[in-house]
Amino acid sequence: MSKLSRRQLLVFFGASAGAAVLAPAVENRIFGLDSGIAEAIQPLKFTPLRLPHPLPIYTEQNSYYATAIGQGTVINKSADPRLGTYNVLDDVVVPPEYERYVIVRWGDRVFPNQEEYFGYNNDYTGFIPLNGRNPNDGYLWVNHEYVSYPFSFAAPGSSEDLAQFPESYPLVIGQNLPSDRTNIELLGEFLYNMGGSIVRIARADRGGRFSVVRDPKNRRIHHLSGLGINSQRSDAYKNVTSWGSKSYQQGDQNYLIGTGPAATQVFPLSSDGLGNKIIGTGYNCSGGTSPWGTILSAEENFQASTAFFVGVTEPVNANGTQTGYIAGTTGATFGFVGEKYGYMVEIDPADPNFRPRKHTALGRFRHENIAMRVEAGKQLIGYMGDDRRGGHTWKFVSSGRVSSPTDKNNSRLFEDGTLYVARYNPNGTGEWIPLRLNTATNPIPPSVLASREIAALGKATRNGRTPIRRFGPTEDPAQGSVFQGVDITNEATILPAYRGKKLSDFYTSQGAVLVDAFLAANLVGGTPTARPEDLEVNPRNPREVFIAYTDGAPGSDGYPDSRIFVVSKYSADINAAQPSGELFKIIEDSADGTGTTFRWQRFAKGGEVGANPGDGFANVDNLAFDSQGNIWGVTDMSTSAHNGFDVGAAATPLNIDHRVVGANSPSQIDSNLNVETSNLIGVFGNNWLFFIPTAGPDAGAVVPFAYGPPRCELTGPTFIGDTLILSVQHPGEEVPFTPQQILSRDIEILDLTGSSVFNQRRTVPRGSNWPSNIEGNPQGPPRPSVIGIRRKQSNGRFV
Repeated sequence: MSKLSRRQLLVFFGASAGAAVLAPAVENRIFGLDSGIAEAIQPLKFTPLRLPHPLPIYTEQNSYYATAIGQGTVINKSADPRLGTYNVLDDVVVPPEYERYVIVRWGDRVFPNQEEYFGYNNDYTGFIPLNGRNPNDGYLWVNHEYVSYPFSFAAPGSSEDLAQFPESYPLVIGQNLPSDRTNIELLGEFLYNMGGSIVRIARADRGGRFSVVRDPKNRRIHHLSGLGINSQRSDAYKNVTSWGSKSYQQGDQNYLIGTGPAATQVFPLSSDGLGNKIIGTGYNCSGGTSPWGTILSAEENFQASTAFFVGVTEPVNANGTQTGYIAGTTGATFGFVGEKYGYMVEIDPADPNFRPRKHTALGRFRHENIAMRVEAGKQLIGYMGDDRRGGHTWKFVSSGRVSSPTDKNNSRLFEDGTLYVARYNPNGTGEWIPLRLNTATNPIPPSVLASREIAALGKATRNGRTPIRRFGPTEDPAQGSVFQGVDITNEATILPAYRGKKLSDFYTSQGAVLVDAFLAANLVGGTPTARPEDLEVNPRNPREVFIAYTDGAPGSDGYPDSRIFVVSKYSADINAAQPSGELFKIIEDSADGTGTTFRWQRFAKGGEVGANPGDGFANVDNLAFDSQGNIWGVTDMSTSAHNGFDVGAAATPLNIDHRVVGANSPSQIDSNLNVETSNLIGVFGNNWLFFIPTAGPDAGAVVPFAYGPPRCELTGPTFIGDTLILSVQHPGEEVPFTPQQILSRDIEILDLTGSSVFNQRRTVPRGSNWPSNIEGNPQGPPRPSVIGIRRKQSNGRFV
């Protein structure tokens, strides 16, 4: 079983928790099981939520099991926390000591122009207090990442069998959309619903609820902001300046600008002829809030394909400009050049005159978030993740220094500096490799990346395939063949050409290197990792950076280093480790974080507690520290496997078999059926919110706090005093919301010891009607929303 000793726990937390506050019994509980413990344990200040799978906390604390909306029962602690039946609710379920309430929903008309509305699929949230001081009144920034069914059946990825069911857009927005995926109004509404929203929220007193305040600064910054500048072009896109007849559908002049090397060396070459002007921001996932009162919003999945057409061209030429438009994509419809998307975008919610900017010195990749270290007199540091399979972990170090952390001129520090990619060594050390033109190329061979899986199984998933920039002339630039896949079958013939080279042999400028940061990082030997979705600097020890690696499974984008991450299930043992994400931390060797070496440790391992190792969660995503230094995390399990059911109207049960080997293998029940390791996340139910205390008798325990509606993702946790702000993203995604249907099946789950499995009868709504169902409309459409969670009897703190 996974277990940390008391000494290991102290070493791990370092300055974040003192020895005096850690109970001697912690070593018996941390991330594992010793069901024989019978010591007296002080209860938490709330009742942990009961989830469908067993956790050690249930052997030590009573838990709250929700039986209906607003109702539940307390289950006594037990040495055997297995549940034979479990019913999932369509709600945000929190402990009985707390309440949840909706602050703002998709479609709400909260802007001065009443035709405009709050965007879809909210994600990161950031709060800027009014005048920098009032925690009860301020501007809330909310990211809007993408669109999906039931917004419209025409959204990318929708199953064909959903066409006969209602869409939510006409019910919420009050108008119909075309169904033709080439229609500019349809595509324009898709893009309008991405980007972000700024709304002022306030509460009458510090113990009250937040609500939206009418304010002239409430506004949208979306993917079509600034579309009016297309009129300045000389190509065929000069007439593409609107996407409909409504006022907000007419192109405006609210364009963005770029800063840094790509803005001066690449954008002047862009085929749109608009130079440093950029139309909109989209695909906004997580982000960060600066000490000087701005938001850094991360553009993530900007890449388009013929199937997932809402996006732009990712591959670029040696000079950093896109290889060409991809026919049928929104990039081709509106004339967006791909080199201008995929950045960290800075916005000032309190200042409408601040023109949002994309900081290209931070690199172009599938940004997830940014964690900043801002200290007076020192260089600004930003830690970032590239959320793709085989994506990299990054650090930016500014050339200039911080004067005062609250000085808005710190924004300029993002314009000049060095971008580093992390290289992990199996011995727990690591180095930061700079992405500079003179950096030597030294790709890690796929046979090395896959060596751990090969040793266990004799083969590697996808043969360890790793994308790499093609050396020499391209064959078909329009199809993006500037890169190629190298794997264990062809590395001997491909990799020798990359020895003894520099990045300058592949790119014409530093700006071009940064525009193609993912492939450039593979060239210089950065470690492909397991989808880094969130990084957070430890507020009590800034040399420590916590990293949520969501999923170790390889994919078409790349192969995570199997020497560092668990990439598949390595044996048929039912308790073998599961590739469902890991929580790491890195410790900088340099006191100020500007050095080029670090150490790394695994904090917790995704997977059932009975797995070895496994800590009782899957696919950890966003992280946050509360005012007491506790770690909070939300999970990002794929919609297509929640509770063991696929998406689509049929919601077909998935095969869950703990004897699966590798990425997939024949079922032990029926050899004609394929069992995928990723299906094991069906054990965990809906996506949920947990916290890990860093002090006190429960230090290190994974404590469930909330779960969300079916098929949703909980994202963007932000603490404001006694309140947790949380986004509820895509409830009811890719399944019908009406007519309602209850699904039921048996799910195989590991017991706490990992020695056997048991079957649990799971019932769950096929889709979601939340929050319509808690607002008097039980058959109503699901609406992504931002909520507040607080104690019913507030004591001024969240916990």
